[in-house]
Amino acid sequence: MRKFFFLPLLATVAVAACGGSATADGAGATAAAGAKLVKLGSFQMPLYVTAPPADRRRVMVVQQGGKIIVVRDGKPRSKPFLDITTRVLAGGEQGLLGLAFAPDYAKSKLFYVYYTRRDGRQQISEFRATSTEVASASSERRVLLMNDPEANHNGGQLAFGPDRLLYIGTGDGGGSGDQHGTIGNAQNLRSLLGKLLRIEPRRRGGRAYSVPSSNPFRARAGAAPEVFAYGLRNPWRFSFDRVTGDLTIGDVGQNEVEEIDFVTPAQARGANFGWRVREGDRPFAAGSVPGAIEPVITHTHDSGWCSITGGYVVRDPALKALRGRYLYGDFCKGVIYSARLGPAGAEGDAPVAGLPQVEALSSFGEDASGRLYVVSLGGAVSRIAAR
Repeated sequence: MRKFFFLPLLATVAVAACGGSATADGAGATAAAGAKLVKLGSFQMPLYVTAPPADRRRVMVVQQGGKIIVVRDGKPRSKPFLDITTRVLAGGEQGLLGLAFAPDYAKSKLFYVYYTRRDGRQQISEFRATSTEVASASSERRVLLMNDPEANHNGGQLAFGPDRLLYIGTGDGGGSGDQHGTIGNAQNLRSLLGKLLRIEPRRRGGRAYSVPSSNPFRARAGAAPEVFAYGLRNPWRFSFDRVTGDLTIGDVGQNEVEEIDFVTPAQARGANFGWRVREGDRPFAAGSVPGAIEPVITHTHDSGWCSITGGYVVRDPALKALRGRYLYGDFCKGVIYSARLGPAGAEGDAPVAGLPQVEALSSFGEDASGRLYVVSLGGAVSRIAAR
């Protein structure tokens, strides 16, 4: 298991590979005595939670098997918002992995999901809601389809950025050491794998989506125009700071190092995060990556980390002691950490005092009000609340 990264495995297996620690684990805890976890309910292998823009009553819980569950006013609804279980290959790192609502969702009713098809390929699809709590499974429109040579390292995060464009985190194609091709997929600009992609997902003429003219490699011969940033191993979860627009990525490591990457909006375009030449802050494979972005946080497997779970910058005004700090964790370690991030690095990286350990920590989430959630693959979804 140390040679391969298995992010969310089936709950009965409850294991993930690859993580690490170069920061001082446990070197003082973040003061957060005023925080607690409020459980929303138990779900079937939940992987993510988010909310439609401006909808302050509902959040949506993504289940690996292929269902999206509505939680209204803190209570799960019995009827799924969307059920595509017959189209999804679930298990290991495959399944229904991500969800993002269009910025104009209140009008368009459009949203996007990232899932593993029955044939093992990764698909981004557009769906349309028919009401506030029900979507039409028959409305599916394929936006983007990616071949995937292995069953692991599938990425899975979808998010609309401050520019209202859709960002897609993709893994490097799986296996171990990014061995597909002469330089691997992550450093190969021809490949969509090991990347952060950026597209306008709406249909344009006869095309399923369009590529923004400002994408950094659109005019480069031989490069995939969808690529926005590259050099990623498995960016399982990334997020944009809802105030500053800063981008933070939790990139899962190989056998030694887990990393958190941070870039300002000005730095993000065309950024190279170094994989496979570097794993975290350490050399991994032959080659050079001049100008690569160094991680702001690293943790090692020797310290009990195995699969980093990227989170969010706290903007919930109720969490005064944590406001402006980035929360994240790890699938194996289960401890929620926080740090203050900036281009020069991280300050005060430490566990958050007062919050319990979360078994099989699979994701964080943010709702329309800026409140944060923590997700356990074992079933629990909880809101981080003030005491």
